[in-house]
Amino acid sequence: MPSIVEEICIGNLGSLQTLPDSFAWKPTSGDSVLPSSATTVEETVPVIDLSDHDVTTLIGNACKTWGAFQIANHGISQKLLDDIESLCKTFFDMPSERKLEAGSSDKGVSGYGEPRISPFFEKKMWSEGFTIADGSYRNQFRTTWPHEYTKYCGIIEEYEVEMEKLTRRLLSYLLGSLGVTMDDIEWAKKSENSGSEMGRRSIRLNYYPVCPEPERAMGLAAHTDSTILTILHQSNTGGLQVFREESGWVTVEPVRGVLVVNIGDLFHILSNGKIPSVVHRARVNHTRSRISVVYLWGGPAGDVEIAPISKIVGPVGPSLYRPITWNEYLRIKFEVFDKALDAMRVVNPTN
Repeated sequence: MPSIVEEICIGNLGSLQTLPDSFAWKPTSGDSVLPSSATTVEETVPVIDLSDHDVTTLIGNACKTWGAFQIANHGISQKLLDDIESLCKTFFDMPSERKLEAGSSDKGVSGYGEPRISPFFEKKMWSEGFTIADGSYRNQFRTTWPHEYTKYCGIIEEYEVEMEKLTRRLLSYLLGSLGVTMDDIEWAKKSENSGSEMGRRSIRLNYYPVCPEPERAMGLAAHTDSTILTILHQSNTGGLQVFREESGWVTVEPVRGVLVVNIGDLFHILSNGKIPSVVHRARVNHTRSRISVVYLWGGPAGDVEIAPISKIVGPVGPSLYRPITWNEYLRIKFEVFDKALDAMRVVNPTN
């Protein structure tokens, strides 16, 4: 967990007039960004209407090209998106000392603090966040909002319920694009039949304050998510970028009511690499702050293993990755970070 001194600094970033050296990132050879004015339809993460009768094909094509897609007509009300964005603004606008009271414990994940990937980078990231990974957020909300915590807890609970429905729907489309169904994955089939929680989930509320030198700062460094999939709602300020070999970094401009879906490492494994996880990052702005709400849908709990789906592997395309549990993958990711998928590869794949 970051030191108190660092957390106070994080909570006051928006008031700084100069960029501290600890937040100054050096440009790299892969930092070229496709300008928005030059973006064509083919060079933009596609927006897919979930009511389109070709939705499965459209999602499959987008994922194989980008590892990500955007969705409209997804069933999440604009009011709920506005409510959770308002919750974020209310929290992050508070004095640093108040936010620190909701800090995560040494052993816990839930609570206020810097990005979880921070230890893997020499420089600090220009952002702060609040992670909701278990029920402990209710006590933190009670401390933060003693008179309104019921209202804010209700928003989170509704968001979790609606996102769980949406992720099941999206998983069905993703599997369909590979020619398989929920019934072809034992743990997914059991969850679908019983109505139980299919995967471990968490919500990350992110805030990117205004920055005096955004071209030298980084809101969130390049990474892939460990999840099966991630659903992101972003406020009306751009900053999310995805990496594509042919184009470099491409900015995903916010569209009101449209959500961004990123493929995570676990679906990369499930699909045997046919649908890759997407490398993405967040940049910051000189005049406007930015909020994002990230729903991270991870693997099944316990000893259930994730492995390439048996129906999509065979003599021509043997399993490239070994079976692994969600907790084991997280452990490997926190040890080797961007080399985690490589660490999972079968040396001499055969069937």
